[in-house]
Amino acid sequence: MPAGGKPTVRSRRFGRKMQRHRVGAGFDQAQAAQFIHGSRSKISRMEDGITTARPAEVLLLLDRYGITDETERDHLVWLAKNSGHRGWWLNFPELSDGYRDHISLEDDATFIRGWQTVLVPGLLQTAGYAEQTSMLAPNRVPPDVVAQFVKVREGRQAKIEEGGTSYAAIIWEPIVTLPLVPEDVHREQLEHLLKVGKRSNVSIQVLPVSAGVKAGISYPFSSFSFESQPTVEAVAIDNLRGASILEGVDDLTAYASAFDQLRSEALSPDASARLIRRVLRSSKEEAS
Repeated sequence: MPAGGKPTVRSRRFGRKMQRHRVGAGFDQAQAAQFIHGSRSKISRMEDGITTARPAEVLLLLDRYGITDETERDHLVWLAKNSGHRGWWLNFPELSDGYRDHISLEDDATFIRGWQTVLVPGLLQTAGYAEQTSMLAPNRVPPDVVAQFVKVREGRQAKIEEGGTSYAAIIWEPIVTLPLVPEDVHREQLEHLLKVGKRSNVSIQVLPVSAGVKAGISYPFSSFSFESQPTVEAVAIDNLRGASILEGVDDLTAYASAFDQLRSEALSPDASARLIRRVLRSSKEEAS
């Protein structure tokens, strides 16, 4: 059960999936409740993410819903067991609820896709870059907790570094060509992008200024998938307080389409790397 009865990202995902399977099988909540000798309220609270269910109840419901796929059954049991899991990010009280939800999505995701217009994505930032850009926004990160936020950025990157998820990032060209941080920090960041971009689970593409009209397609966002296929199941939109999480079907469809449009206009990963190398080389020449 989620701590304090408050829905978590995982409990909401669990509830949505269970609701979809119930509706697909043609049962209402009262009928589902009878299958586990519970109340309609229990099914409602479960599907709203307020509470989950015991593994035996999950399996019984899935039997009655006709869900036989073992991967799906195992995944739902895992979500039920771990809906109240205390992630490492909860050790940082400075984080907003929205930012914590964002990290929770990253931690569970098998596929992450992101679009950024101003800053290098957090999952790709060096410690120096993270520190400098955190200080650029004092209303978001107080100076006395900048070091903690840098640690959070590093913690978020662990799964990418370990190959535990596939990450596709699209960044607008000014992020590469117009540094917001000191030149030495910017060069280090560009070198890091080239290094990370060589990983088999990471793809970095640059949207050129010439396709600038596409840059206005959306505020920065990240989308998340949790299965073996990259079907978008949640979206996080950056804002002043950290992130807002979208989970509605129409929202997910819109952002999946937005990412596809951005990717179609962006340079290929190889062409993007060449652009980054060219900018890096020019920066080094100017500094010498």
